[in-house]
Amino acid sequence: MPARPAEGLPQAASPIATLRGTLQPLALLFAGVLLPLWLFAALAGRVHALEDMGLDDALLRWLDGLASPGLDVLVVAVTRAGYEYGVIPADVLLALGLLAWRRWREAVFAIAAFAGSAVLNVATKQAFQRERPSLWASVAPEDTFSFPSGHAMGSMTLAVVCVLLAWHTRWRWPVLALASAFTVAVGVSRLYLGVHYPSDVIAGWAAGLAWAAGAYLVLFRRCRPWRRRAS
Repeated sequence: MPARPAEGLPQAASPIATLRGTLQPLALLFAGVLLPLWLFAALAGRVHALEDMGLDDALLRWLDGLASPGLDVLVVAVTRAGYEYGVIPADVLLALGLLAWRRWREAVFAIAAFAGSAVLNVATKQAFQRERPSLWASVAPEDTFSFPSGHAMGSMTLAVVCVLLAWHTRWRWPVLALASAFTVAVGVSRLYLGVHYPSDVIAGWAAGLAWAAGAYLVLFRRCRPWRRRAS
């Protein structure tokens, strides 16, 4: 008779489950950290070398051609939602909610992602000190440095945190769709207003994605969100 497995011993995971559990972090590492870092480094190198990026001015001028008073009002509302009236309150509420719910690991992830993203953005702006576009007088002018876009980086960080926390739940696709639409809308609003170059926005997206995904991989390398770590 075949020997029965000893009671109380953990059962070995199936090869498919093991492979899936290995490939998912590797895919996130590649697509969420390495590729964005490569893209950011490529853009940062061109900005540092003061290279002319023809697409920057061309896209801004095309968007300026779409301007209208009604669209101005809408875009200003979107851009404000991408920072002081949307992203920052959402960051705070999400972190406080996770703490109140005693989801310590999830809260640490969110706080590290949000705070680290903000600090990195300020430090990077000071390092590159890129002047903002001055192709026309913006209806929502800014006076800080341009590279990378803080709105793009902050909205991407919030989006990635929400998507990764929801990924293993039934809400993953609705959260992914809403987060993606919001992030794109905020980025485009910065271009429409003429306060950022496209390269600023793309670099902000890349940096926010890389930082948030990297924090996730560090904090959840042995367990998924919403699961208690085995003792």
